[in-house]
Amino acid sequence: MVDLLIPGPEGKIEAKYTHNNDSQSPIVLILHPDPSRGGTMNTKIVFRLFNLFVNNGFSAIRFNFRGVGKSQGIYDDGEGELSDAASVLDWIQQYNTNSKNCWVAGFSFGAWVAMQLLMRRPEINGFVSVSPPANIRDFSFLAPCPSSGLIVHGDKDNIASFDSTKILAEKLQKQKKVDIKFKPIKGADHFFENFSEDFSNIVDSYIKDSLKS
Repeated sequence: MVDLLIPGPEGKIEAKYTHNNDSQSPIVLILHPDPSRGGTMNTKIVFRLFNLFVNNGFSAIRFNFRGVGKSQGIYDDGEGELSDAASVLDWIQQYNTNSKNCWVAGFSFGAWVAMQLLMRRPEINGFVSVSPPANIRDFSFLAPCPSSGLIVHGDKDNIASFDSTKILAEKLQKQKKVDIKFKPIKGADHFFENFSEDFSNIVDSYIKDSLKS
């Protein structure tokens, strides 16, 4: 894993990157939770997602949104963070020009930003959305959702409403040409405390199954 400072719209973006030496290995960009609530690229779930993708042969990158850690700029409530994500995606693509699979993964606020990036970048053909805050943020832009993917949510989440995400997932599952898997974790809170193994198993299985097909 290497530490990087990538040029972004507001200055340098701090990132951590692991490169897979297979030139056709898939790539993934992983987005962290709300910086205004203490979210960083080192948040446990983000770190866990990063390792799951690396262990499945991805070249993976996670980074700090503007104003977090060594990333320059100030918090922008989503819009600027989406630009940051687009810049980091450009960077990873530049170093993996032969990659056929491009995924995006996000946790909480990061899941919301990830899904917006998915709408703007047709090359993204897979996603993992963890605890998307469908009660706090507007996800109506997913009309239609352009890619198949996985949504994971704890049913005891007291930050991002489980019911709101369930409604969102059911709406996306009705769309043609995409396969949206919704995996609730019974008893888990927003951060999957005490349920990290269940979380890892679900995401790992999904990645493996998707790469096979």
